[in-house]
Formats: sequence, structure tokens, C-alpha cells
Amino acid sequence: MTETIRKTIKDSAAMRWFVLILISALLFSTYWFQDFYGGLKGLMESEMGFTSEEFGRMIGLTTIANMFGMIIVGGIILDKWGIRVAGLIFGGMAVLGGAISALASAGYFGQDHSTMLNMMIVGRIFFGSGLEVICVVATRTIVKWFKGYELALAMAINMGFGRLGSAMGIALSGDIAGGHVSAAVSFAATLIAITLLFFVIYLVFDIKLDKQLKAEKSGDADEDEEFKFSDLFKLISNKSFLYIALLCVSFYVAVFPFMQYAPDLLINKFNFTSELSAQGNIILFGSSTLGNASVYLMFFIFAIAFSVVPGKIQEKTNRTIYFVVIIAAFIAYIYGIHTQLQLWLNNGQKTASLIPVGSIFFTPIFGNFVDKKGKAASLMILGALLLIFAHISLSLFNNVYLAYAGLLSLGIAFSLVPAAMWPSVSKIVSESRLGTAYATMFTIQNWGLGLFFWGIGALLDFVNKGNITAIRNGEAVYDYTIPILVLVVCGVVSIFLAFKLKRADLKQGYGLELPSSAIAPRDIEGFKK
Repeated sequence: MTETIRKTIKDSAAMRWFVLILISALLFSTYWFQDFYGGLKGLMESEMGFTSEEFGRMIGLTTIANMFGMIIVGGIILDKWGIRVAGLIFGGMAVLGGAISALASAGYFGQDHSTMLNMMIVGRIFFGSGLEVICVVATRTIVKWFKGYELALAMAINMGFGRLGSAMGIALSGDIAGGHVSAAVSFAATLIAITLLFFVIYLVFDIKLDKQLKAEKSGDADEDEEFKFSDLFKLISNKSFLYIALLCVSFYVAVFPFMQYAPDLLINKFNFTSELSAQGNIILFGSSTLGNASVYLMFFIFAIAFSVVPGKIQEKTNRTIYFVVIIAAFIAYIYGIHTQLQLWLNNGQKTASLIPVGSIFFTPIFGNFVDKKGKAASLMILGALLLIFAHISLSLFNNVYLAYAGLLSLGIAFSLVPAAMWPSVSKIVSESRLGTAYATMFTIQNWGLGLFFWGIGALLDFVNKGNITAIRNGEAVYDYTIPILVLVVCGVVSIFLAFKLKRADLKQGYGLELPSSAIAPRDIEGFKK
């Protein structure tokens, strides 16, 4: 007797990847809004009179609601009422936060310094409350559509979209601003609103998939258990989950806050330019902004071409030919824009974007590696080592080539750890509790981010307190040595936690070192915990 296997729309590779694009668009815009202020720090000081501490306070307070449980609330809403409700509520909050920030920067609530600062902080708090839950929604959606398929690769490409948003936000915000902060803020806010509409389109397919899955389970007696608050305590008492959650915060506090200050560091310490000369612009359809943006889009396309397509080519000869062609095309593209790139590599904002650009290239490649070969915990250790090298290069040395190497290393680390970390969580936690698990991780992470976003700015003002007036008059520059050295400590902590995670997995048998398709030891009969 043959059993009929019911197919759902997620069994279609084309549909899975189309859904990934719709979901990732929202992540792209929110990451743009999260990081684009990094390219405007100098302009905010000159046009709006912000200090480094005030800049750090505005960025740091983005996380305040999340520190006190907003993401946990979002995760519970996600687990109880699903992707659609959570996505619309928290996507709407991000849009509202963007709108408030845009109005505040334009002086709508008042043009005095304190009013603009406070209302921009209010906007960032609303935005931040939505941002992290959107990340949880995106991750949970990808598990729903890709579990059993190309999960790690899909998560890596999704993160690549986020990093693309970060890179373009940092690099292009100055171009878009044109000397006025409000223009860049309004653009970033509009971008979130547009991509929320993409999420609304996705809901049509989500509803259809749920109907198909419900029909598929109609004869199955097992139902998902109702959420209980005791689930939070079970998560935190799980050693593997605890280590990966702490690793998440120790790693990300050494990356995300740094990205906000990286352009200013390169300008102050390595004498990079704060404005790109006309010769450095790439013109597309008469627009330098579109032309410069196209560079990041091309890098992303090449990253996908290097990581996704080769796995679909079976014959070794054809695969070799493909690699030769794509490498030749990449070299030709780089040669075609090499004059502009030389100028970009002397500009603070453009060079700082090497961090997310590196992750755009390497995250899909490492995600593909994790899917096929595993070694997730080992990759997290390697990523932490690269993190330490990056911050030592940028803090203790004044060599510009070491600075480039440090930024590139940070970009690779920024790819290795997330590509290995997020799929690993889905091995440790059951699918019905993933929303709560990711929300718990993001909440812990936000405590660290809030402290470091604000703390680096305050520490920067403190260690330079004797030179603040001279810095404002252009007679001195910020000394970033001590603030960046603090981030080296975060890298050391990350290595310790990654080793602890690897040892815990050996005992608990989640199979973090195994490929995505392999059966975890704990699921094999006879495994002893």
C-alpha cells in the first residue's frame, strides 16, 4: 500500500527563496536604520551640536524597552499568536519609531538642541522595540520554511540582507544627507515603511502554508503545548542554551557598537576623509547615490553566486568552469571601478562599511559550510579569535594596512559566528519555543548593547576630556585606544564561552558539530546524556 505524501508550498524551492526575499527586505531596512547614524556622527556634532556621549546615549537607549522584557513579550506573542500578528505589531512599531525620528531631526517638535535629542531618542526607543522582534520573526519564519532544507544557508543569506542594509546605511547616509541630517533620517524611515508592505505580501503565502500544514496534521493527535512561563526557566537552565546566549551578547557588543564609531575612529586616528570627492562617486542614471549603492548590491550578488549556485551543479567539470567564469567576472568588475575604490578606501564611512561588506561575502559561504559539514561550535571559536585580532589592530597600532586587515577580519568574524550560532539554536530548542528562545537571547544581548553603545561614547568623552574644546575647533582628534581595547576583552570572553558550548554539546548531544541534515546524538536510541 502506497502512502500519499502531501506537498506544501514550502516544498517548492522557488517559493521558499521568494519568501526569504520578502522577509529579508524588512530586515534590510531595519538594519539600515539601526546603523546609518554611524556615517553621520561628525555631521550630527557640527549641525546639531551633539557630543559623543549624546550620540552614544541616543543609540544606546534604542535598546531600553528590550532590556526590560519587550523582546520576551514579542517572543511570547510570536509563539502564541504566530508570525503574522507579531510581524505586523512590531513592524508597525519600527515604522512609528522611524517616523518620530524623522520628524524630530527636521525640528517638527522643536528646533532647540535638547528637544531634538530627546524626541530622536523617543523615536529610537519605538524603533528598537520593533527591531529585535522583527529579527526574531524573520528567524522564526525561516525555520518554518527551511527546516529540513537549506536552513543554515537561508539564515546566512537573511543575515546577509541585514548586513547589506548596515553597509549601505553607513556608507551612503552622508551622500543622502547632503549636509542635512534630517534628509538621511527621512530616507531611512521611509525605507522601513516600504519593506513592511513586503511583509504584508508575505502574509498571503503564510496563510496558505498554515492551511496546508493544518490539513496535513488533521489526523495527527499531537498538538503543540500551550506556552508556559516555566519554559523561560527551562531555557536558562539548559547549559548549551545559556552558553550560546551569553556568547551572543559577548560577541555582538564587540561588533555593533563599534560599527557606530568606526567611521569617526578612521577619520580621527588614521586621517581618513569624512567626505568623498566627486571623483570617488559612481554615477548610475545620473545619481551618485544610486551608483554607489549599486556597488554593495553587486557585492551581494557575487556573494550569492559564490555560495549558492555551485552546490546546485553536480558535475565537477561544470562546477570548475562556473567558478572560473564567476571569479573572472568579479575581477573584471573590481577592475572597472578600481579608481573609485581607491578613493573609497581613504574615506571613513566607505571603509568602515568593510565590516558588513565582509559579512555579505562570507556569511552565505559559511552558512553553506555549516549545512554540509557542521563544525558550528568550532567556527564560533575561530570567529572570536578574529574579533580579538581586529580590535587589537585598530587600538594598539597606527598602521593603516593593519587597520584594513582588522576591519576585514571583523567582517569575517561577523559572518562566522552568526552563520554558526543561529542554526545551532534551532538544534538546542524545540521549534514551538524558538520565538521565546530567540527573544530571550536578544533580550540578554540588548543589555550588553545598551551598555556599550552608550558606554563607548561616554568613555570616549572621558578619556578625551582635556581636549574636547580643541577637538570641536579642529585642533585635536579623539583618542580611541582605550574604548576599543575594552572590546578585546569581549573577544576573550567569547572564546571562553564558545569552548564551554562545545564541551556542553558533547554531553547533551545536540549535534552542533554535525551537518544540518545529520541526526543529533541525543535523538539516537541509547545515547546517554
